[in-house]
Amino acid sequence: MQIARRKPLYAKVGVIGVGHHVYWPQFDGLLDRLRAKQELLGEKLKKNQVEVVDFGLIDNAETAYAAVKKLKAADLDLLFIDMVTYATSSTFGVLVRELNVPMVMVALQELEALDYGRANTFMQLCNDDLCSMPEFTGVAMRMGKKIPPSIIGTLHDDPVADEQLASYCRIAHVLHDLRTARLGHMGHVLEAMLDMHTDPTSVTRYFGAHVVQCEPDEVMTFYRSLESGNPEVEAMKKRILEFFDTPDPVSDPITTKLTDHDLEVAAKAAVALEKFIQNKKLDGLAYYYEAEEGSPMRQLVTNFIVGNSLLTAAGFPMCGEFDIKTCLAMLIFDRLEIGGSFAEFHPIDFARDTVLVGHDGPHHLNIADKRPVIRSLKKYHGKPGSGAGVEFNIKTGPITMMSIGVKADGQFKFVIAEGESMAGPIPPTGNTNTHGKFAPDVRTFLTRWLAEGPTHHFALGIGHHAAELKQIADFLGIEAVVIDQKP
Repeated sequence: MQIARRKPLYAKVGVIGVGHHVYWPQFDGLLDRLRAKQELLGEKLKKNQVEVVDFGLIDNAETAYAAVKKLKAADLDLLFIDMVTYATSSTFGVLVRELNVPMVMVALQELEALDYGRANTFMQLCNDDLCSMPEFTGVAMRMGKKIPPSIIGTLHDDPVADEQLASYCRIAHVLHDLRTARLGHMGHVLEAMLDMHTDPTSVTRYFGAHVVQCEPDEVMTFYRSLESGNPEVEAMKKRILEFFDTPDPVSDPITTKLTDHDLEVAAKAAVALEKFIQNKKLDGLAYYYEAEEGSPMRQLVTNFIVGNSLLTAAGFPMCGEFDIKTCLAMLIFDRLEIGGSFAEFHPIDFARDTVLVGHDGPHHLNIADKRPVIRSLKKYHGKPGSGAGVEFNIKTGPITMMSIGVKADGQFKFVIAEGESMAGPIPPTGNTNTHGKFAPDVRTFLTRWLAEGPTHHFALGIGHHAAELKQIADFLGIEAVVIDQKP
């Protein structure tokens, strides 16, 4: 079962072709041929849930300077520079100097190889996509700018190039939502967790997102309005029971079969949360609050787990323990469509050479290996309150995780690793867990991970996506380290 996304993925990308004006009077029909190539690139990009704006083809310094104003006004998330043939770097210099938008150079030639027996200059120019890329990269370096990444391949029947285009469109989804997001921050840091403190101004500086300071009472207003038998609450209870399994307890004495009371509270909290985030126009929420023992507020704020797991799977990252850094990581993972569960390290299984990775919530239900479980918990270990907890292990196969830490100078740092989710038993404690296997062995891997100074939480997703995450960090100007897994 999959939970539908609350909002469709979106990004606005630009395409601008580059060429050399001297060619047009020399080779009749060449310009039209190259424009057709550029149009085909736009069609490829449109298949990846992006709005494409085509800025035409620039072929000298004059047309490049004229294009800059239009490019700046377009408010793009990513710009593809289509190297349709050789172009002098006068077409590129002003772009790389003036534009504050991530760029990708695309060199997709028409033919897999020239038809050498029939080759001519016209044919070469139609396939000279690579020719000026070194010139462009050299100019970027001379101007003190980042060298844009590149896609090199053929225009037709090239699944590698098509996947690279799709990957950069996914990255564009990330960049768009990071720079436009409103992330709620509610409550306070869990006492004594010094790695959880994050400066909201730094979030806006490095990611673009605005941090919205929220009060638990704002959720309570909606929670209190939901009378017993409320149709929205009853619908939520039905939805929960249809989606989750509710097994009998196994070995943990603090767990029981889901009680009617805990189901009612979880459903009310879930409905209140959805009303609250809609009212505040939020795109994510990091929270932690304890409230007075025995109070309705404590009942509410300690029973977000079911609702926040449903929201996280719907593309709205919910992050416990006030950890807005990991909320950002979860948003990045979700927009890459790889999940994004809230996770930390649990006990090591030295017999299997794995480490359990998971948390007591929230979780991205769409990456569950099978039907997730809800158990009633008599207590939340290490925290106040009791109620429903979500338990599952994620899909077996490749996984990626990323922690966003803060360095001594206040700058963020991505710590990234790839591994495998292995089949195996997990503790029946009402928490999500999976067996993570990492090369060269679990002991060495964890030692290397710790040496990079991560925060103790991380986002957990499926597939191997370290390269995409590192590229996102590069576009954002953030340091990123991929853990070495060589012997």
